[in-house]
Amino acid sequence: MQTIGGQAVLEGVMMRSPAHWALAVRKPNGEIAEHTTSISSPMARHRVFRLPVIRGIVALGESLAIGFRALAISANYAAQDADADDKEEVETELSRGAIFFAFAIAIGFAIALFKVTPALITNWLPIDTDGLFVIVEGVIRVTIFILYILVISLLPDLRRVFQYHGAEHKAINALEAGAELTPENVQRFSLIHPRCGTAFLLWVMVIAIFVFAFIGQPSWPWLIASRILLLPVIAGLAYEVIRFAGKHTDNRLLMAMLAPGLWLQRLTTREPSLDQLEVSIRALREVLRLEGQERPTEARRVEVMA
Repeated sequence: MQTIGGQAVLEGVMMRSPAHWALAVRKPNGEIAEHTTSISSPMARHRVFRLPVIRGIVALGESLAIGFRALAISANYAAQDADADDKEEVETELSRGAIFFAFAIAIGFAIALFKVTPALITNWLPIDTDGLFVIVEGVIRVTIFILYILVISLLPDLRRVFQYHGAEHKAINALEAGAELTPENVQRFSLIHPRCGTAFLLWVMVIAIFVFAFIGQPSWPWLIASRILLLPVIAGLAYEVIRFAGKHTDNRLLMAMLAPGLWLQRLTTREPSLDQLEVSIRALREVLRLEGQERPTEARRVEVMA
């Protein structure tokens, strides 16, 4: 069963399959630029990387690495001079060092804001009960996460990224329904998708409450270390939840449990224009072409992590 995911970038959308990813970006001159790259996943080469939880850690690492590359390429296209010659080459690739540096900065910021900060704040509070400590820490973590999304959603540039995020979801929903991939047709579909990366992040924070309950309230050095070292395990568990949900979207009880993650997507998606949907469809069609599926006439299961 083919899996396709996606991510919104600057003025564009990246779509990926197990073996390829395709990027479509609207350039300043109005044209759509495309960039494709093949993927060599360790999950395809080694069975151990396909085991539950482990596959989630690997998939997350791959998604982050591809996402950083796609974002950098889209930024280069978006910054291209609108009056430049159409044949002018755009530097599309980053060096491994640049990718690693950007990756380290982003991950470090996320860990500091969403893991270390809540733990330290809770540690300063007069809480003696382990259970209450973990719950309060979880509430603080989720609150910081929601406030962060609310703040960045006020930035004009991020609003356009959220529109492309909505365009990505609509295209994936249309593909999953077996519908014809035209902007007017795709526009009818929902902005919300149960396998969205926003929902994934929320589940990371919820599952962390249960995992950290086994740790209790250690001294602050171990407190911080546990929040960092257990993050891959928590992310792997959250991946399994999202993956399971993607295969049981007709289960009303399960969808009710996932409702908070679906509601949260209202903050990270906006209604896209037909031009933005055209870009999203272009990326989706390109990755389908690379996978030998140029005519998506049947419903397919897809995993959206964006």
